[in-house]
Amino acid sequence: MSVAALSAPKTHPVSTFLELTKLRISGASTFTAAAGYVAFRRGADAGLVTTLLGILLLAMGSSALNEVQEHRYDALMPRTANRPIPRGDLSPALGALIAAVLALAGFLVLLLAHNLASALLGALALAWYNGFYTPLKRISAFAVVPGSLIGALPPAIGWTAAGGSAADPSVLALAFVFFIWQVPHFWLLVGLHAEGYEGAGYPTLVGLLGRPRLSRLTFTWTCATAAACGLLPLFRVLGSWPAEIMLGLGALWLITGSLPLLRPAQDAPLYRRVFMNINLFALVLTAAVILDPFFTR
Repeated sequence: MSVAALSAPKTHPVSTFLELTKLRISGASTFTAAAGYVAFRRGADAGLVTTLLGILLLAMGSSALNEVQEHRYDALMPRTANRPIPRGDLSPALGALIAAVLALAGFLVLLLAHNLASALLGALALAWYNGFYTPLKRISAFAVVPGSLIGALPPAIGWTAAGGSAADPSVLALAFVFFIWQVPHFWLLVGLHAEGYEGAGYPTLVGLLGRPRLSRLTFTWTCATAAACGLLPLFRVLGSWPAEIMLGLGALWLITGSLPLLRPAQDAPLYRRVFMNINLFALVLTAAVILDPFFTR
């Protein structure tokens, strides 16, 4: 049991539930799914609500299961020691039950309100995150590269829920941008919390390469994220000049804000600032795709 579990007062059950299911992170991945849905439909309709509901439930279930899987390691890291299970607010068994109910509900919403393809992609996202990426993090410092498929799947789920094919080059281009984005996003977290990860037994690129090399590698992947956005007009995910300008300016801002990673010395405030930048860029990217059909009307 962690120190947090011994000293922290019991929290309200609603707060515990929201922490267990990482609502903020789950909501962010759900928002990217809206881009896939709107991009295929070229607009929004009532089906967007059930799509987002199904994906949100699946994401919350996957997040809760992740906290069950990693609760022993979470208790060893300052960043995560105050999560609900290490804190003692609920047992791993109850956490697993909540995760299973949420994931099943999300799968059924996508299946019954939409189609089998979107439900299976949702199940794949959960299986990849909890069955592949989560254990791989204990083995390899590069786990996030294959693990970033998780970032690519929500837009594809939204696209297929709207009636599109998962093999359509347009959605593959959109998914690829989110795949690339996920890598520097996680490596910035590593730069911020490497000591905590290593203390809990996770291999990190800071330990493998050193922080300066990790910073340069992260900058390179950040530039690749910005460059990959050029695929969206090419594959007709974007077709309006306001959306293209919005995304282009966002990509330029992202690269400019990441340049300090090339300095000889880096510190926590720098990693935190660039981490916030790359998260805001994902918001700009998603908003550009969602707004594009409305710009063309």
